[in-house]
Amino acid sequence: MSDLIQQAGMALSAGAFDDAIGLFEKAKEESPDNAVAHYGWAEAAFMRMSIDMSEDIPAALVMRSYKKAMELDEENLEYVSSFANFCLDCGRIPMAIKEYQRLEKMADLNEIPVDDTLFEASRLIVEAIERVGQGRNNPMIQPWMKQALIWAVGGLGFDSETAVETLTSE
Repeated sequence: MSDLIQQAGMALSAGAFDDAIGLFEKAKEESPDNAVAHYGWAEAAFMRMSIDMSEDIPAALVMRSYKKAMELDEENLEYVSSFANFCLDCGRIPMAIKEYQRLEKMADLNEIPVDDTLFEASRLIVEAIERVGQGRNNPMIQPWMKQALIWAVGGLGFDSETAVETLTSE
């Protein structure tokens, strides 16, 4: 790992998002094919947007940096999960669900448990749906709610059928 990446990671951990963004930017310039530099820049920018409530970095640039990191390191589950969280934060619920589904498939292929991540995703999806304000019964929203419920139930260690059986039994 380059010194720039290490310095940027330390700045990010310390909450110095502007410094981290600048250092990751330099790392991207020095090594355009460095997935960590693209991911780190996206994470620093996302944190700056969500924690510092800064709006001077366009979401499209952050999205592009996440996508570049995922293109360069296609097997990295963390990149996919973080990108899905970013999509939810931006109100792009269908895109977020698609990315979480991709995460789920990738994890299944590699036999990596992601039930906790998907459980948390279910909560975030429901919160995003509430922010959109179209109501949980809206036909457009129903597939999103169904997916969130499947992941929530899975995070509790149930499959859908067992959950329904448990909820309907006396």
